[in-house]
Amino acid sequence: MLLRLAAFVLGLLELLRPRSVVDFWMNLATSDDVSLRPWVYTAARIEGVFLVLWALRRSRSSSNGE
Repeated sequence: MLLRLAAFVLGLLELLRPRSVVDFWMNLATSDDVSLRPWVYTAARIEGVFLVLWALRRSRSSSNGE
């Protein structure tokens, strides 16, 4: 349940604010100022779509008794 909620929230953030999410994680991962390619933010949005879909699908299947 907690994993689905975390995936859903992270997915929504990646869909709505991909630049903020990616920049946050890149600042944690590196100490240098890194310049990312534009497709990285598109990939974050796609990842967000999959996270939201996974979380919604898992919550629907668990409410059906599986």
